[in-house]
Amino acid sequence: MAPLSPVGRLAATVDRLSREVRAAQAEAEGRALIELAKGILVARLGCGPAQAARQLAELAEQSQVTPLEFAVDVINQAARDRMSEVTDAFLTATAAVRATDADDGDDDGDAGETVAESAAVRLRAAESGALAADDTQAVADALLEQALRPLGAVAVAIWAAGYDGSLTLAGSAGFSPAEATRWRYVPPDVATVARSGLTEREGQWITSLAGTGLPSVGRHQYPDGGRVAVPAGTGGRIHGVLEIAWPVPLAPQPPQVVRQVEALAELCAHTLESYTPADGAGQEPPVMPDSVELMDLADGLYDPALVLVPHLDAAGNLADFRIQHVNKGFLDPAGRPRAVVRGALLLEAYPMAAGDSELFQNVERVYATGEPFRARRINLTALVDQVPLSAVADISVSRHGNAVLLIWRIEDETARLASLLQHAQRLGRIGGFEENLLTGEITWNGQLFDLYGRPQTSTPVPLEELTAHAHPDDAVTIGRFLRTLLHHRRPASAAFRLQRPDGVTRHVRAVAEPVLDTDDRLLVVRGAYQDISAQHWTEVALAATRDQLAHSEQQAIERNRLTLQLQHAIMPPEQTPLKVPELQVAVRYRPAETEQLVGGDWYDAVMLPSGRVLLCVGDVAGHGIEAATSMVVLRNALRGLAVTGAGPGQLLSWLNIVAHHLTGGVTATAVCGLYDPARRTLRWARAGHLPPVLVRGTVAKPLPLLKGMLLGAVAEAVYEEDEVQLAGEDTLLMYTDGLIERRDRSVEESLAQLLSTVRPTPNTLDQHLDRLLTYSRSDTDDDTCLVGIRVG
Repeated sequence: MAPLSPVGRLAATVDRLSREVRAAQAEAEGRALIELAKGILVARLGCGPAQAARQLAELAEQSQVTPLEFAVDVINQAARDRMSEVTDAFLTATAAVRATDADDGDDDGDAGETVAESAAVRLRAAESGALAADDTQAVADALLEQALRPLGAVAVAIWAAGYDGSLTLAGSAGFSPAEATRWRYVPPDVATVARSGLTEREGQWITSLAGTGLPSVGRHQYPDGGRVAVPAGTGGRIHGVLEIAWPVPLAPQPPQVVRQVEALAELCAHTLESYTPADGAGQEPPVMPDSVELMDLADGLYDPALVLVPHLDAAGNLADFRIQHVNKGFLDPAGRPRAVVRGALLLEAYPMAAGDSELFQNVERVYATGEPFRARRINLTALVDQVPLSAVADISVSRHGNAVLLIWRIEDETARLASLLQHAQRLGRIGGFEENLLTGEITWNGQLFDLYGRPQTSTPVPLEELTAHAHPDDAVTIGRFLRTLLHHRRPASAAFRLQRPDGVTRHVRAVAEPVLDTDDRLLVVRGAYQDISAQHWTEVALAATRDQLAHSEQQAIERNRLTLQLQHAIMPPEQTPLKVPELQVAVRYRPAETEQLVGGDWYDAVMLPSGRVLLCVGDVAGHGIEAATSMVVLRNALRGLAVTGAGPGQLLSWLNIVAHHLTGGVTATAVCGLYDPARRTLRWARAGHLPPVLVRGTVAKPLPLLKGMLLGAVAEAVYEEDEVQLAGEDTLLMYTDGLIERRDRSVEESLAQLLSTVRPTPNTLDQHLDRLLTYSRSDTDDDTCLVGIRVG
């Protein structure tokens, strides 16, 4: 062997001395654990130290383990702490493996037991080294050498969480000094591996750092290695994060290893409780007020405020918060005196805080991380259920030292009316309104009463009754306005003709916006009406001038206008209902929102000479004048064929021949029904169309899917019939796919949504059909036809 160079001899000497130092440290820590176990035996057996030492040696020999391993077992039985729980889990798993090995003749159980016992020794040795360390850096060294290297880890970082959300590297081992210095301080809101453990508040086990894109200390040293970030907290409060690095991708770890790491993080939390950053190690946390100062601060607030302190259970876990102080401005939402609330537990005084509002969870999160929480317009039912649903407040939660300050600001009637005036001025400065959809309360200002031509002592008009006060031709516009506002919950505007009781018609524009609570529920609608009559006539004059200058576009415009006129001539948006004893009949037609997409949807409801009622809806494929004219042919043909007295299946067979031979080969879908008022029965058939929906009581379901090909596809087709017996108060609906069709959903999902919408049945059939058009979720801009009957 070649002699070593002077540098090589020096390196060998340094390596030997390092091994000797580590061995001496391990021996010292082992002696400390043995001495602790002796003390436990002295207390239990009532003997002297020498006799306890002999007893420890004899029991270790009988158990066939080393004195150090037996000493750790004695400590675990006496302590019953987190380290003991982790060791018990290892031993339980090892026992199961040993039993399995005994059954199959394998002898690996002893090896598993040795691993479990060595894990117990490592954990206690790491704990002993950490408790003996004089700073967090020494704790990091002890954790890496005693507990983490046997798990394959190569580096560890202990992060202290600052009050402002920053992270300070309190101690590290296995990373180069230059890397540790570069990562000494991480500002707030910077996404790192350690911050993911802090914000998620649970252990983050990352297979490979390369796949996350998250920066972290030592990323250049171990670019493909696994990482673990576990929050270090005690009693519900997080003091920092324990981050561990592996040199290679990390395989899924067994539960016993996960518990080991969590126990080590809890050990770090006790160290971080008293940690103070050194000069230049980052921003110093602000000085926190003590309990008395925080109470004085709360008393100086005008809004109601509570000072909360953590309440721990017997195991030291956060169970609740005790209301240590209520300020002078405190008004309990339930009307209780301050003395009753002060000193009580938060969930005892306000049990609803743990409900859907998640208020308690937010208080718990603020206490754990120190990150403040703000929320606007939370219902006070989040605190107690004895307050009106309309009572709302703004909530603020912040941590100060070991206490939490909870503040809420209740909106009173004066503030609400002031807000109403402010929004009315912003939206129109003409006539403002606010409608509470939960209580039904409606507020108008004086200008709005004047615009409607109504005395200020009269009852304001609800939004859902707006159609009754407008020109009939504007019903479709108002329906879209209400649908956008009430169903889609988006700001909306509409221009229409308002018909006043004095006979005057005014052109008005309505502008409104929804107000949602924190749970995204619609609470209030507020807005304004503006008289735009003069502006309307000016726009009419300008439009006439533009039409004269746009002669090149006149043909297309005329074509669409004629198509719409043809549709309205055959199918007006509303028609006079049929007069049938003990039967309500209503129809609705909503044209496409885009004029260029004029389609071939059609409906019919007519009394036949036989006394039966013909009910049908259909949809011709395509758009434009061709689809509209084909629709007229099919609709009139079905009327004429129905006079023959044939059943719906035969009628559709004949109509299929008409579609195939006499309309230029168009295709269409349809549903045809014949209602017998005397027997209260509906005999029906379908041609490629969605079946009708029957609403009986609180249950809505489609009729069975009968066999029937779409019209015009083949020269001859046979259509299956079915008969349904209707009862009093039953409602039957026929519709075209423009009512439910969506680009992002299947027909089955859209039909399910329709069934949930039709279940609440309003007082009249007309209101029922209007409700369906308002709350329809379709988005394909297609025509929509509705036919409904309700048995008396």
